[in-house]
Amino acid sequence: MDNLINCVEAILLSAGRPIKISEIRELIRLMDQQAELADIKKAIIDLDKRFTDSTLQIVEVASGYRLQIKNEYSRLLLPMWQDNSSKTSKALMETLTIIAYKQPITRGEIESIRGVSVSTQIIRNLTERNWIKVSGYKDVPGRPALYKTTKEFLDDFQLKSIEDLPEITDSKSITDLELNFG
Repeated sequence: MDNLINCVEAILLSAGRPIKISEIRELIRLMDQQAELADIKKAIIDLDKRFTDSTLQIVEVASGYRLQIKNEYSRLLLPMWQDNSSKTSKALMETLTIIAYKQPITRGEIESIRGVSVSTQIIRNLTERNWIKVSGYKDVPGRPALYKTTKEFLDDFQLKSIEDLPEITDSKSITDLELNFG
């Protein structure tokens, strides 16, 4: 397909979410065209090279590939996208960080690490953002919920897998880490 790179660009630009190579292939098939997965991957690489001197980049995250603005331009765009209705508190980010590094983990275990109680609102907020979910229940009295992160968490924090989290060094504890977008 002569215009494979342009087709991939159009798909990534309009997807509004990370998209898998296999999904791209299916969309291309809807145009009565054929493309191998390896060709699509090469088109993604070539397209990313095309963006070297632009404000755009292609990022691979847990759910696939997405086209996004490069991080160095995020401050420029922040006023347009700032949502004051759901600010992230330090307590929320600490809780999320603990869940990310220690998953699956119970609320009581989070409280033990943080040294303070975890409000129901924090757990609700993390669940509503689809950053965490209940992965099961611990086999102890009371059967507390076990929390773990989701693919959306990985996508929002630009991670391919949980192994891509920064390492905890001896000089920093888990509560000293701060997860950041970008």
